[in-house]
Amino acid sequence: MPNFLRACILVVLGFAALASCSKPNASSSRPASTVRADGSSTVYPITEAVAEEFRNEHPDVRSVIGFSGTGGGFKKLAADEIDICDASRPIKEEERAACDAHGVKFIELEIAFDGLSVVVNPENDWCDCLTVEQLKAIWQPESAISKWSDLNPEWPDEKIELFGPGTDSGTFDYFTEAIVGTAKSSRADYTPSEDDNMLVTGVEGSKYALGYFGYAYYAENKDRLKLLGVDPGDGNCVQPSLETVRANTYKPLSRPLYIYVNQASLTKPEIVEFIRYYLDTVGLVVEQVGYVRLPDETLANSKKTFDEALAAAQTK
Repeated sequence: MPNFLRACILVVLGFAALASCSKPNASSSRPASTVRADGSSTVYPITEAVAEEFRNEHPDVRSVIGFSGTGGGFKKLAADEIDICDASRPIKEEERAACDAHGVKFIELEIAFDGLSVVVNPENDWCDCLTVEQLKAIWQPESAISKWSDLNPEWPDEKIELFGPGTDSGTFDYFTEAIVGTAKSSRADYTPSEDDNMLVTGVEGSKYALGYFGYAYYAENKDRLKLLGVDPGDGNCVQPSLETVRANTYKPLSRPLYIYVNQASLTKPEIVEFIRYYLDTVGLVVEQVGYVRLPDETLANSKKTFDEALAAAQTK
């Protein structure tokens, strides 16, 4: 065979081999199964961090993690659209009823603690602490507070620009109940968002701003925000931190965080494996993303609850 013909054949064969190597394998080009979670933007960083680690060990399982707010997540859970609902508060009776109406059963698992953070712009040099009564005066419906000087005549005669979670957020529910006294009872003239990163940007962008959201979002943006202390009424001004939330000295804005698992999803091995992995690793993950780990006994109770639900599902 002439050398030039042999060379041509080798080139053709080389291209064919390259095409064969680069052609995606139908069985491995996409994950065989998917874990779907949605809900609280506060719990989102925890679930996303767990999912990222899980993907490293289970590359064949795809995870889709959203943050439509706790209320939005419960709506999707009731519609049987997700496997896991991230929640920054316990489920409400009407949300439980919606799940019952659609035949959706679930498991409640406590996974961490959080301290809500009240923040201002770093240029704010007049306020380091607010009392619960002052926060209530700011955030209650029909509030008469519009300027910083309305809280203290020595403070600037400038409008307070308010930023906070949207009404579907569990953080909104918890804050309004803890501060105002009734869940969802809030003034409406503030800038809301279900995305806490947008709230960070809003407060950072205005010298006279004030906002609130989960501690993890402050911890990630310490150089862009100023953290205020909160005085529950006893004269002690305390800032949220891993230590104060764990010791329950940051009051009344410390709270437990949850995931709600769709029981129907326990028929899927990948969901069972993901939840087991979640409960085994969350104690390490939570502090990496700015939250407070549960006491060992509480986390053990969550694992026991899951194991009992799984055993019940497998006997049906």
